Amino acid sequence: MLVKTYAAAVQGVDARVITVETVIKRGMQYCIVGLPDTAVKESHERVRAALTQSGYKVPRTAAVINMAPADIRKEGAAYDLPIAISLLVGTEIIKAAGLERYMIMGELSLDGSVQPIRGALPMAIEARARGFKGMILPSANATEAAVVNNLEVYGVDNLRQVAEFLEGITPVEPTVVDTRAAFAREQNQFECDFNEVKGQENVKRAFEVACAGGHNILLVGPPGSGKSMMARRLPSIMPPLSLGEALETTKIHSVAGKLRRGSHLMTARPFRAPHHTVSPVAMVGGGSNPMPGEISLAHNGILFLDEFPEFPRSVLEVLRQPLEDRHISVSRARYQVDYPASFMLVASMNPCPCGYYTHPTKQCTCLPGAVSRYLSRISGPLLDRIDIQCEIMPVEFDELHGRGGGESSADIRARVVAARQVQEARYVGVQGVHCNAQMTPKLMQQYCALSDESVKILKRVMTKYDMSARAYDRILKVARTIADLDGKPHIEPLHIGEAVGYRTLDRGSWGKASDLTPF
Repeated sequence: MLVKTYAAAVQGVDARVITVETVIKRGMQYCIVGLPDTAVKESHERVRAALTQSGYKVPRTAAVINMAPADIRKEGAAYDLPIAISLLVGTEIIKAAGLERYMIMGELSLDGSVQPIRGALPMAIEARARGFKGMILPSANATEAAVVNNLEVYGVDNLRQVAEFLEGITPVEPTVVDTRAAFAREQNQFECDFNEVKGQENVKRAFEVACAGGHNILLVGPPGSGKSMMARRLPSIMPPLSLGEALETTKIHSVAGKLRRGSHLMTARPFRAPHHTVSPVAMVGGGSNPMPGEISLAHNGILFLDEFPEFPRSVLEVLRQPLEDRHISVSRARYQVDYPASFMLVASMNPCPCGYYTHPTKQCTCLPGAVSRYLSRISGPLLDRIDIQCEIMPVEFDELHGRGGGESSADIRARVVAARQVQEARYVGVQGVHCNAQMTPKLMQQYCALSDESVKILKRVMTKYDMSARAYDRILKVARTIADLDGKPHIEPLHIGEAVGYRTLDRGSWGKASDLTPF
């Protein structure tokens, strides 16, 4: 007897339908074919134990299970449930009418309970696209999959519940999520606020510009000046996720298994802060079982790299291509996958090994040449890709001890959102461009025209500090964002001046008091 159940396999951040074909015949041999990995091959023992513990006596017959298409590698234990159902139907223990209308996924414990899986959201999206009526999966993943409209999502807790539901004995209520209401309700909830930050108005302004245009930013300052504290408050002033961005971001975290139990769409932009011991594979993704890396988990959000020079050179250099292309292609001998990687890079570092090179009161104890060697750990091409380079100094005691902070995150965010709305309207007909940091050279010619006075300022600065062509582009993009925040249709000399002031590390005599004003 031939029985077909339907499951899914995740490739990159998308899913493909997998047909589990089971043939029951005389004999004792149990065989799984179709490029299964070790976890899939081991499903035999888990399924047999789960069936027995659930009260089903499956006869010892031969079974051949083919997982088609056979050229896609099947990984993980999430195929246990469709295999178990196919065995129950194939041995005529249960009769399941309309089995072909459901996609079924779930890992089985030995007692028959159903364990959570990864990638439920992309699987649900594929199920709807392929015309399935519903999807049966673990209860822990039900709300995650239920954000997909026009698909009945049934959360189950054990194997017997699935079998009785398919037989029509025990009904299971589909999980319903009001996606838009839940998304709107949780969108503005943050644990940290910028009104808790004392002083540092110039750094707050740099953060506002960075968030308004999606620009990469590097903070340079001595220990204890507030670099990490301020960076962790960035999500509170970032523009809110759109529904499309939230769906795209949630898919990535679903595939990586990073979603909390019972969660649905992500409502806040991701903030990823990997330790400096992270490996290149963990940063870009891949591995024996390909998974999204940190740069993909930060998609539509922030990648924060604290102690920037302490990261291995190999890790930092792999960031160069994703920062430009906003996606990463991972090619290995057995597979090739594409992951999105449109993130805002936020990095922080000390100015020297001891940390006090630019400190106003403490003396630097580094040996001669140590500062330049420390900075050289970050390559020039990578520094060029960082739009804003901002110095940060410790807060004075009187300002630190004073009551009250500065502006709240809500006030700063309102200006950021207004600037982003201007950019969305500007690039409404351009695919893949939503903010100034994503502008192409053609768009820059159209929207970054300069007056004669602005050209003179920019020429003088670039000639004096021998800046690269990429630095020129970054200055224009940042100036365009500053003009948007100022509500100006054209870039003015004041905007160019502020944008140039954010190129701290391009100066040949960086760190000297006489060089704090570049023009």
